[in-house]
Amino acid sequence: MRGDRRQRSRGWLKNSVVGLALAVALPFGVSVVEAGTAHAALDPSGFDFYVDSASMGPVKSRVFRAADGNTSRVVYVLDGMRAQQDLSGWEINTDITHALTAANINVVMPIGGQSSFYADWNAPSSILGVGDGGSSSGSSSLSSSGSASGSSSGSGAFQLLGGGPGKSYRYTWETFLSQDLPSALQSRLGFSRTRNGIFGLSMGGSGALTLAAYHPDQFSFAGSFSGYLNISAPGMREAIRLAMIDAGGYNVDSMAPPWGPQWLHMDPFVFAPRLRDANTRLWISAASAIPGAGDVTGIMPVIQGVPLEALALVNTRAFQARMMSLGANNVTYDFPATGVHNWNNWNAEVYRMLPDLSNNIG
Repeated sequence: MRGDRRQRSRGWLKNSVVGLALAVALPFGVSVVEAGTAHAALDPSGFDFYVDSASMGPVKSRVFRAADGNTSRVVYVLDGMRAQQDLSGWEINTDITHALTAANINVVMPIGGQSSFYADWNAPSSILGVGDGGSSSGSSSLSSSGSASGSSSGSGAFQLLGGGPGKSYRYTWETFLSQDLPSALQSRLGFSRTRNGIFGLSMGGSGALTLAAYHPDQFSFAGSFSGYLNISAPGMREAIRLAMIDAGGYNVDSMAPPWGPQWLHMDPFVFAPRLRDANTRLWISAASAIPGAGDVTGIMPVIQGVPLEALALVNTRAFQARMMSLGANNVTYDFPATGVHNWNNWNAEVYRMLPDLSNNIG
């Protein structure tokens, strides 16, 4: 009888949380559509590279070797909020590995980290203490689209109490990317763990700046494309809350308590002086949110991509003003006249950034 009451209570909680999430998300335009099927574009020039994390278990990365075989020039490439467990969105949706390796740069693409912001989380993602006992592989809970732009994502609100990466264990991505992965790359492939580059899109852009700010010996270059670089601004925490619900059913409160040290640790606007003082070379970009010719592939990508890019642009302009107020002269800003929150925009940005990246690593 007591067990039945617990089951009924859990069912009520699940229905209430999902209902609340949908009620909040829908007015903000978060998509609730059936997810499409992703067509992974495996690049045969890359290989899988597994490294153990004490909290996350074996984590896969994809590695692409520089054309000249050097081990001193390395760049980490971070995914967006809908990061999949098989391949990076960069490998699926772009051709950047060919350009980077041809420029004699070794490419490391960490796989996974859906909605993680590549941070060390406070706890496994759960809602009111429920929902953190799911499968660590996350295979049953991941959106099949895997699109960082959210073009056919479906609603993660239905996954709030389900399993998935970071729900049966605590995300420790900053530790993994600054300690476990570079150590393994050095010991097994001879890769340098100093003067590396790092860049990412959206969530990954924010994460790239965080890693560069707190690990300046490791990263001499960092790039953010359409990143959220002022997350303590009014309304941003709730905007991130909705985005994380939609991208896999994650709880921002499990990541970091509001306005505490962990949250401020993740805010580029707050830690901007670190990037200036270390003279870390930065490439900061966000597009106008005006669709270009290559962006109009359907109504939903435009409806979703426009407001997301507009929000990223406001955040990025705020970060620009902050860095200018600090007298920082180690930043290149790029604000394309057209472009929305999608892979077409980010792929093109890598090609514009590449010369600067090449000149400031290794």
